[in-house]
Amino acid sequence: MLAISQDTHGSPEVLKPTRLPRPVPGPSQILVAVRAAGINPTDWKHRSQGLFLDRLPLVLGWDVSGVVEAVGYGVTLFEPGDEVFGMLPYPFGVGSHAEFVTGPARAFTHKPAGIDHVQAGALPLAALTAYQAIVDTADVRTGQRVLIHAAAGGVGHLAVQIAKSRGAYVIGTASAPKHDFVRALGADEVIDYHTTDFARAVSDVDMVLDPLAGDTRTRSLEVLRPGGVVVSLLGGATPDEAARAAELGVRVRTLLVEADHAGMRAVADLVEAGSLRAHIDATFPLVEAAKAHSLGETGRTTGKIVLVVAAGAE
Repeated sequence: MLAISQDTHGSPEVLKPTRLPRPVPGPSQILVAVRAAGINPTDWKHRSQGLFLDRLPLVLGWDVSGVVEAVGYGVTLFEPGDEVFGMLPYPFGVGSHAEFVTGPARAFTHKPAGIDHVQAGALPLAALTAYQAIVDTADVRTGQRVLIHAAAGGVGHLAVQIAKSRGAYVIGTASAPKHDFVRALGADEVIDYHTTDFARAVSDVDMVLDPLAGDTRTRSLEVLRPGGVVVSLLGGATPDEAARAAELGVRVRTLLVEADHAGMRAVADLVEAGSLRAHIDATFPLVEAAKAHSLGETGRTTGKIVLVVAAGAE
């Protein structure tokens, strides 16, 4: 099969098309013929730095949308020919930037019939991150106030939609050219982080979703009401942040996304209800993965970038 592999860490040019043996599903696994696979910031961070994965050569990719090719012993949820989407177990189940991939059957669910593989391939990692933050960690409820940083980004634009589906009042931060986009997602307020200090403009927030960390996370503590929570996607609270959170009677939680059959089913339900859709900034054929990484690393994209792995994905 064709796959995108790297033999060393570095710039996007380390990503090379290569031929690898087609994997075979083990017990409780399925083999998926990949049609589309999203890329996420964690992909280019692993490509350049290794992060959690120190093994080389390495095939990146956690997002998958495709067709079940074969099932391993004990699998009852799927049959060959089923269209599925899901996230390979993060971080060690990596490998979707290839024509075929194996993964635990319960990391997947059936792809909603109303979306194509490109749309489905954009969703899993980012949507699960947002869902696990907003629903599982913060338990956001109707009428609560939610602040989402980088609201036009891959996780952020899905988080806005998920928070709105929970009945929350949503405030997003984004650059001015992206305000109309974020409002169209359902945000009630949008703050230009270039010109406005969100910590002065926002108060009495129940939950902050922070993919940025650093000073943004520290200042986010100040906008929470007592009992509120900052869900950070980058590293745990510093000792100073933990002390300040205790003073304010608020919490900081660090989330690392997990493969989650129930979560994927919930994501699929939101899609089918018309409450969740990924914005596709760009698509690239699998062999142009390096170009996709280069675009993603500019930090100027809106929504998601997707690799199209096979004809008929769109």
